[in-house]
Amino acid sequence: MPFELTILGSSSATPTYNRHPTAQVLNIRERFFLIDCGEGTQSQLVRYKIKYNRISHVFISHLHGDHYLGLMGLLSTMHLQGRNNELHLYGQQELMDIIELQLRLSQTVLRYNLIFHPVKSYSGTILLEDEDLTVTSISLNHRIPCTGFLFREKPKPRKLLINKMKQYNIPFKYYAGIKNGENYEDDFGKIIPNNELTMSAGRPRSYAFCSDTIYQEHLADEVKEVDLLYHESTFLHDLVDRAKATFHSTSIEAAMIASKANVDRLLIGHFSARYKDLTPLLDEARSVFRKTELALEGRKFVVHEKH
Repeated sequence: MPFELTILGSSSATPTYNRHPTAQVLNIRERFFLIDCGEGTQSQLVRYKIKYNRISHVFISHLHGDHYLGLMGLLSTMHLQGRNNELHLYGQQELMDIIELQLRLSQTVLRYNLIFHPVKSYSGTILLEDEDLTVTSISLNHRIPCTGFLFREKPKPRKLLINKMKQYNIPFKYYAGIKNGENYEDDFGKIIPNNELTMSAGRPRSYAFCSDTIYQEHLADEVKEVDLLYHESTFLHDLVDRAKATFHSTSIEAAMIASKANVDRLLIGHFSARYKDLTPLLDEARSVFRKTELALEGRKFVVHEKH
């Protein structure tokens, strides 16, 4: 089952001719999560052939325009296209105030149920949990309240070794328990250990989204050993003072977090419009953390199952 991230926008506050404000779509087992929704997100969804109605949850990190100004248009389009399925929206309480104001002034009543989940910028709060995954908050340090998001799959049931099940003549009624890790005891009291009857279904996969934030060393503990980490990298490190003044990070600082956290891969984005060529940002990050990639529009990053 897929675990795939599609980048819709990589620019910071000012878009450029070929870079858009922040937006990403995470596909976990064919469930689609939109993370931030900068201006132009609708067009990017069309460009990369992601259907609006497949999105079930939207997560907004904070209320700077390059992270949410595309949201109202997207909600309106879903309404005009006759969406029926409910949509879950996560963000600061003021986000819903903005949406309600715009709906009221445009005299619009959405055709679908918009379920709002207010988010506090604390770390470790479970925002979403079901049988497949959990989404928890990550506290970021920006000029206004800002929240990152950590997506983790839950462990899947173990895979049955059917030849072994048949060898021991195990009745079907025991299959579910064995998939969940139970041993099997036959009619003579012999215990067949679970690891002889099953194999791992794969290690749970994870993705951490760290939007606008000043460098925070403790962030490494919160994203420790994730498969995929996105960390903003607005500036090259020669502008580290500018980064601190604006509560942003440099490419080297993002790589330092990735290295300290021992993540598998790092994606950097939210690039200042001053940079036409992004190669220096990538090179700087790779000087600290080799497995770094640019989170550019249209790129897809797949996390494969590992046994």
